[in-house]
Amino acid sequence: MGEPWFGFVLGVFATWRVAHLLAHEDGPWDAVLRLRGAIGDGLWGRLLDCFHCLSLWVAAPTALAVARNPVEWLLAWLGLSGAACLLERLGRAPPAIIQPLGNEGDDDGVLWTETRGAGEQRPEERADDAGKDAGSIRIVR
Repeated sequence: MGEPWFGFVLGVFATWRVAHLLAHEDGPWDAVLRLRGAIGDGLWGRLLDCFHCLSLWVAAPTALAVARNPVEWLLAWLGLSGAACLLERLGRAPPAIIQPLGNEGDDDGVLWTETRGAGEQRPEERADDAGKDAGSIRIVR
C-alpha cells in the first residue's frame, strides 16, 4: 500500500463504512435490514445497534491489513475504531429545533392579504414594531 499512513486512513474509512452500514442502514435490497431482523434482540442484535461497539469488531480484521506485528495490530485496532467513532460523531449534525418567536396580536407575519411593491413596508412595520420579529421562527442548532 505504499505509505503506512495511507493504509491507516483507508482502514479508518473502511471501518466507518462497514460499521455504519451494519448499524444504521438497510443495505442493498434491504439485506442488512433482514439480517438485523433474523438476528433479533439478543446479544448479536444489540451489537448491531451500537456503532461504537460494532466499530471495535469491524476494526479488528481491518487492523490486520495495516499492522506488521502484534503491538502495531493492537494500536491499529484501537486507532481504527476510535477514528471511525470520531467520523461518526462529526457526521451527525445536531437536530434542528424550530421555536416560534413571540407573537403579539393576530398577525402571523406570513400570510398577508394585500400585495406590496419591492422595498415597500407594511404600516405595522413602520411603527414601533420595526425591531420585532413577530411571527418569525428561529432555527436553533
